[in-house]
Amino acid sequence: MPELPEVEVTRRGVAPHLEGQTVSAVEFRHTGLRWPFPLALAQTLVGHTVRATGRRGKYLLIHFDHGTLIIHLGMSGHLRILPPGIEPKKHDHFDMAIGGQVLRMSDPRRFGAVLWHDAADGSVENHLLLRTLGVEPLEGRFDGQWLYRHTRGRSAAIKQVLLAGDIVVGVGNIYASESLFRARINPRTPAHRIGPERYERLAQAIREVLAAAIEQGGSTLKDFIAVNGQSGYFQQSYFVYARTGEPCRICNAPVRQIVQGQRSTFYCANCQK
Repeated sequence: MPELPEVEVTRRGVAPHLEGQTVSAVEFRHTGLRWPFPLALAQTLVGHTVRATGRRGKYLLIHFDHGTLIIHLGMSGHLRILPPGIEPKKHDHFDMAIGGQVLRMSDPRRFGAVLWHDAADGSVENHLLLRTLGVEPLEGRFDGQWLYRHTRGRSAAIKQVLLAGDIVVGVGNIYASESLFRARINPRTPAHRIGPERYERLAQAIREVLAAAIEQGGSTLKDFIAVNGQSGYFQQSYFVYARTGEPCRICNAPVRQIVQGQRSTFYCANCQK
């Protein structure tokens, strides 16, 4: 699944082609993805200009004067900027013609979303899908004290708390495992048992891991490709994720794999006490 770095890489890829450009056409080839496509979206967007792009967690935001287009890539979706006239393929479900090019969304598993939030309904932050999201990990408010304060009543394992997204958003499965390794925290540790010093290490690790992943174009496993069709290469830097049985890059102990909340977790029992 595309996580925060992959969505940010996507945003940076489409932004120069969208911002300041006017929508000339919208085309759907299905009734919807995870949710139905908004009624009359073509009439809503055609003739309007993109003012800015943004991101909230794993949601890509395309801002207009009269509202915001919200795009989620789901499990396997991706966006491409294409010249006009390229025939769509089987899983190409949404086109937005803009600035003489086409923004095309492909989603083989159809768990993604294309939604509209009207400016008359207030800030896009009030949208049902965004209003409960935690703080952005790459913004100034996020630090060790933030994690410490918001986990005092949380007895769940720290890995699960990170994935929940209500304290800090966008730290998905890959990057939670990698961040916990760098912070030397066992993923099974109850969140309320972690002290301020270790949370400061964890916050710093999260920032470093996400920033490095963005810089390297994200992680390309079997689904994600960038807007220009290129693969990311952060997976070449993994310390633990998907390295079950391989030697830890720090201590040579074998990397272990467990299941938490139906998701695989990877860690080094020697480095992460």
